[in-house]
Amino acid sequence: MTCPIILNFDQSVGKIDHANTIDVTQWQDAIRFGCTKKTFNQFNNVLQQFLPESHGTVLMGSGDFHHISLLLIERLAQQYSADNPIQVVIFDNHPDNMRYLFGIHCGSWVSYVANLPFVSHVHVLGITSHDIGITHFWENRWAPLFHKKLTYWSLDVNVAWAKKIGLGHSFRHFATPDDLIANFLSEQYHSAQPVYVSIDKDVLSEEVIHTNWDQGKLQTYHLLDTISSIKSRIIGSDITGELSIWQPSNWFKRLLSSLDKQPTISPNNLINWQQEQHQLNLTLLKALAA
Repeated sequence: MTCPIILNFDQSVGKIDHANTIDVTQWQDAIRFGCTKKTFNQFNNVLQQFLPESHGTVLMGSGDFHHISLLLIERLAQQYSADNPIQVVIFDNHPDNMRYLFGIHCGSWVSYVANLPFVSHVHVLGITSHDIGITHFWENRWAPLFHKKLTYWSLDVNVAWAKKIGLGHSFRHFATPDDLIANFLSEQYHSAQPVYVSIDKDVLSEEVIHTNWDQGKLQTYHLLDTISSIKSRIIGSDITGELSIWQPSNWFKRLLSSLDKQPTISPNNLINWQQEQHQLNLTLLKALAA
């Protein structure tokens, strides 16, 4: 069994037996939420020095670091190609395919993954965010959607408009989480392509867990059922969505963070909710373990 990796940006991931912890706390302010591509590449150079060639699931802390998944997936270029591609399956309440003019951030990294030659398709499961509604469509990166490299699997958001512009294939809508997962797994049944799985726990209902972001409708069993069904094909995975408190030093990041209206968290709730997060991490790690 390969050991999990904890990228310790924000000290939000609890102790996990046999995990390899990499201290990157000095990068938190520079990387969190978003950064220039130059800074992103500088961090990548550091990350590659510390990541072992083979490892288990990577835990990255808050969903504010979800763009680090791109660096983890890019490493797979050594093993896969356009002739031997992979799929990327992302659990997220948001599309993470938005335009960002100042580099890359936690909501803009998916288009970069879809553009990788060895990635045949990216599926984002569990979106309820109005980021994919008609009023925010212009903020999405259109290329992977029109090129049929990216599919949004959504709930509770009106995406009927997408059919009118020829994007019905990329915007899938379902009445219930059970329907969404059942349809996804049905379509995956005959696929033999390897899969990278990325989990942002904001895809889960607040009845299950609390995160820093607005949350979706999925239950834990939706994640576990999906993992179980495609487990023989999983070649890499990561988990984000931990609960943590952060006050950026940069005024621009403070502005962007305030626009997302992340809720204020009391110290007592922080401790209790982080413990719930920890138990869920252990459950997901057990399911993902080789």
